[in-house]
Amino acid sequence: MSVTAQSSDLPIGHLLRELTPQVLGTVVRRFRDFAAAEDAVQEASIVAVTQWPRDGVPENPRAWLTQVALRKMVDHIRSESARKRRETEVVEEAAGAPEPALDASSQEDDTLVLLLMCCHPALTSASAIALTLRAVGGLTTAEIAYAFLVPEATMAQRISRAKQTIKASGIPFQLPTDEERGERLRSVLHVLYLIFNEGYTASSGSHLRRADLSQEAIRLTRIVRGLQPNNTEVAGLLALMLLTDARRLARTGSNDELIPLAQQDRALWDRGQIGEGVALLSAALPKGLVGPYQLQAAIAAVHDEAARAEDTDWPQILALYELLKRMSDNPLVILNHAIATAMVHGPEKGLDLLDKLKDLRIAEHHRMDAVRAHLLEMAGDAEAAAKYYRVAAGKTANLPERNYLLMQAARLT
Repeated sequence: MSVTAQSSDLPIGHLLRELTPQVLGTVVRRFRDFAAAEDAVQEASIVAVTQWPRDGVPENPRAWLTQVALRKMVDHIRSESARKRRETEVVEEAAGAPEPALDASSQEDDTLVLLLMCCHPALTSASAIALTLRAVGGLTTAEIAYAFLVPEATMAQRISRAKQTIKASGIPFQLPTDEERGERLRSVLHVLYLIFNEGYTASSGSHLRRADLSQEAIRLTRIVRGLQPNNTEVAGLLALMLLTDARRLARTGSNDELIPLAQQDRALWDRGQIGEGVALLSAALPKGLVGPYQLQAAIAAVHDEAARAEDTDWPQILALYELLKRMSDNPLVILNHAIATAMVHGPEKGLDLLDKLKDLRIAEHHRMDAVRAHLLEMAGDAEAAAKYYRVAAGKTANLPERNYLLMQAARLT
C-alpha cells in the first residue's frame, strides 16, 4: 500500500506503526544517531496522535512525520550545541539543508537498512530480536518485555545496550556492499525466523503461542520480501511462515491445550495462507540454488497438502530432510530427520539416530526427550515412553506443552 491519502482510512495507531520504521530510517540515515533519531520519531508520533484526530490525517502522513522528526532532531542538536559548541557546524548544516527526498526507492532502502542495522552480526540474537521489534516492528518496550517474560527494565537495558553496541561499532547507516549484503541479509532472516518460532511456540508461559510475535514476524518478512523480490530464500522464509502459521487455529483446543499435528482438524487450516505459501515456494524453487528456508517450506507444504495425517508423504519429507541436513547443522533439523526416518523405516531406525545425536545444544532440550518418548511408544515400549514424556515435561517452561506431555505419560501408565 502506498502511504498517501488512502492511509487516512487506517486507524492512527496502525498507521503510525507502519510509518515509524520508514521515518526512523530516513532520520537515522541523515543524522547517524540511532538513539536520538528514535527519540525524535517518538516525539513526532506523539504530536501526530494529538493533532491528527483533531485536524485529520495529512495527505502524505509519512512526509509530515519525517518533517516533524527532522525538526525535533535539529532542536535536539541545537540544545546540545548550546552545551557543546563543537556541534555548531553539524547543526547549521542540518538546519539549512533541504528535506530528504520521499520517493518510493528511498523509503524502501531506509526500511531495509534499518532491518540490516538491527540485525547486525555484532549484536547477540536476543538483542537483535529486541531491537528489531522495537525499531522496525513498532512494539513498545513493555510489549517486548511481556513477550519474552522479562521485566520491562531488563528489556529496556537490553535495547539500550544494543544501540550502544551499534554506535560503538562505527557502522555507517547505509546499505552494505554487495559483498556484505548476503551475510547481513542472512542475519535479518535468522532473526525473523527466531521471532516467528518464539511466537508460534512460546519458550515459556501459560499459552502455547504468542500470535502477536508470529504475526509481526510475517509482517516484517513481507517487508523484506517487497524489498528483495528476487531473493529466493526470502520467499522461502515467508512461505515457511505462512504454511506453518496456517495451522494455528487447529493447534489448540478450547482450553488452549496442545493438539499435535496428526490429530488436528485440518478443516481449520487456513487454505488461503497455504495457497499463498505454495505459490511463493513454487515460484522460488526453479530459480536457482535452493536454501534451507525453501527446503523447510517444502516440508511444511507436504504436510499441509495431505488431506489426512495418514496421507502424508513421509518418504518425500525424509528426502527433503536428507537434503536439509547436508546444509544445516541445526540440531532440531537432525531431530526432525530422525522422526521422518522412523515414519518411513520404523521407530528403531529413528531411535538409533537419536542415540548418535551427541550435540550438546539439543541433548538437554525437552524436544529431544519428547521425540524419544514418541518413538519408544511407536516401538511398543510404553513404560520407557512414559518415563521420557515425564522427563520432557520437566524441562519445558511452556505450560500447554508440559500438560500435554504429562497427559501422554499418564495415558501410558
